[in-house]
Amino acid sequence: MSEFLVNLLGERLVNGEKAEVDVQALGSGLSLLGLYFGCSLNAPCRQFNASLCEFYSKFKKTSEHKDKLEIVFISSDQDQKHWQDFLQEMQWPALPFKDRHKKMKLWNKYKVTSIPSLVFIDAATGKVVCRNGLLVVRDDPKGLEFPWGPKPFAEVVAGPLLRNNRQTTDSSTLEGSYVGVYFSAHWCPPCRSLTRVLVESYRKVKESGHKFEIVFVSADRSEDSFTQYFSEMPWLAVPYTDEARRSRLNRLYGIQGIPTLILLDTEGHMITRQGRVEVLNDPECRLFPWHPRPVLELSESNAVQLHEGPCLVLFVDAEEEGELEPAKELIQPIAEKIMAKYKAKDEETPLLFFVAGEDDMSDSLRDYTNLPEAAPLLTILDMSARAKYVKDVEEITPAVVEQFVSDFLAEKLKPEPI
Repeated sequence: MSEFLVNLLGERLVNGEKAEVDVQALGSGLSLLGLYFGCSLNAPCRQFNASLCEFYSKFKKTSEHKDKLEIVFISSDQDQKHWQDFLQEMQWPALPFKDRHKKMKLWNKYKVTSIPSLVFIDAATGKVVCRNGLLVVRDDPKGLEFPWGPKPFAEVVAGPLLRNNRQTTDSSTLEGSYVGVYFSAHWCPPCRSLTRVLVESYRKVKESGHKFEIVFVSADRSEDSFTQYFSEMPWLAVPYTDEARRSRLNRLYGIQGIPTLILLDTEGHMITRQGRVEVLNDPECRLFPWHPRPVLELSESNAVQLHEGPCLVLFVDAEEEGELEPAKELIQPIAEKIMAKYKAKDEETPLLFFVAGEDDMSDSLRDYTNLPEAAPLLTILDMSARAKYVKDVEEITPAVVEQFVSDFLAEKLKPEPI
């Protein structure tokens, strides 16, 4: 385990007293590591930090599992004094201020999109145990549910569900159906826009003969708002008053923003977190239940995924529908190979694959990332790290793509700033 943690965090951490902490000395009994992503200048981070300090202190004093948990702070501070002052409030160590490369790797690996964020991982393997540690701190202040691992959807959602006519049905009626778990709120304009589209998608999927149901998990700020919003929906909802169940579902899927639509198969296993993108990209629902595709055609609706981690984008000279197919066929075997490799390890794919033609979306992306106008152009874009990797060659072959991907994953490529 210590060798894994050294690879993940480096050999040395630092504490609030400016002393070095040997990663190998974190404890042989350590089984769970909390990666705390934050920034001293962020008000929600400062507020959460106070709650986390109280939680950590109580856990270390009273829990029978006190030696099995440690937290490491991963800062996005740009000013070292601000970082140092914030660290002095903490009882746990942090990645060194100057180790920005390691910080960005962790941000990407665990797909952190907002702060504060607390991700609990298995200290021996690095696999995510719980993505939404903020809710753990809020909902389990005494740490009684340690280690906060995932439970089956059927167990977490268990209980009565509402229809908008005020009738209820038991969650057991979901058995054997594809399920969309829809995290949304009336106060959120993108949520309302998606809901209008989703109502039509729901109808089309049901009419096609699929067993499909959606469960609305509200983030509304009042029961009146929930009731008004839910009246537009033809599917089921967790009762607004059942805050504990709503929170458990948020924790189960590590919800960091709304709207989010999680698609589950008929056994309750996740198909995709990208239900929102799939619904917008496939208004006729021809690809339902929207299993992940190895290669995507870049569009306005899926461009949001460019911000979720490193993405390979192959730009080609294509304007008409269908002209992107040769480019997709070129990189599809490599993409499938990467997906299969990481799925076998029960890990998230470290790289998404896109092809982009000549349109306004591609032009905007080239302008934003300051890419040359060449086509074909092979790139890897890492938006969160504001880094790009460019392979500008006359002919792009499968061997060229595979070597480029391999070198990137092995950290052999030198990034250019975006």
